[in-house]
Amino acid sequence: MRWNIAGGGLIVLLAVALLVAYSSFFSVYQTQQAIVVRLGQPVRVINEPGLNVKLPFVDSVIGVDKRILDLEAPPQEVIASDQKRLVVDAFARYRIKDALRFYQTLGSQQGANSQLSILLNSALRRVLGEVTFTHVVRDQRAQLMARIRDLVDAEATNYGIEVVDVRIRRADLPEQNSQAVYQRMQTERQREAAEFRAQGAQRGQEIRSRADREVTVLVAEATSKAEQTRGEGDAQRNEIFAAAFNQDPDFFSFYRSMQAYEAAMRSTDTRLLLKPDSSFFRYFGDPSGKSGAPAAPPAPAR
Repeated sequence: MRWNIAGGGLIVLLAVALLVAYSSFFSVYQTQQAIVVRLGQPVRVINEPGLNVKLPFVDSVIGVDKRILDLEAPPQEVIASDQKRLVVDAFARYRIKDALRFYQTLGSQQGANSQLSILLNSALRRVLGEVTFTHVVRDQRAQLMARIRDLVDAEATNYGIEVVDVRIRRADLPEQNSQAVYQRMQTERQREAAEFRAQGAQRGQEIRSRADREVTVLVAEATSKAEQTRGEGDAQRNEIFAAAFNQDPDFFSFYRSMQAYEAAMRSTDTRLLLKPDSSFFRYFGDPSGKSGAPAAPPAPAR
């Protein structure tokens, strides 16, 4: 009986010892830092990973993440210096560098996110309110994000937090303003297109007018050259006819009369009324053409 009671007491003592040992030791992981709190008051901060000891049933351990944490701020409307409204969607990345101050001021990661959202919104309004819409969207975006990060980091230091980065994911006009801007841009592009078309039509008309003028000049010059060449040809032809007539006047008179007969006796509606003894028919009565009236000198052929 005594051995049973002694064995039971030993088992109880062993269980109590195991419970005390289990409550006295704790581990800190590489991704965490720990705060040992005794009766609600922090007594020490552990930054190195490993196995550590605390007072059982008196001390409690609060783990604080030391990795880079995310802060997603809700989109908010900001007024730029040129009075244009912007819907800004931004986010931040931060880490807890002073676990004790973080615990004393904010207490938890949810509290840190809430406080940093306020600081981020304030910095966005302060920085973006000093610049124009174009600077935010295009020209100085990187510099503005760096300024916002510095402002938030300076305020977050009081809470034991280091702000690593701040980024503006999107900065657009509100929906109603965007539609108005798009319509204005469309109208402006249509105006520019109409102006370009008008300039093109004017340029085309100038080119056509210049081409027509050049064509007229070329045709006039070509006509003048043709008339000049034709006149020179006619003069040369007349010289040839005159030379031929001087060589054999009888044959040339006969040849010209045969051409006149051919032209006069074609099947046309023209009617000729001539006297039989006319010189036109002198070759009909005498092949030598010496009868009848004397032949007149032939006219140049046409």
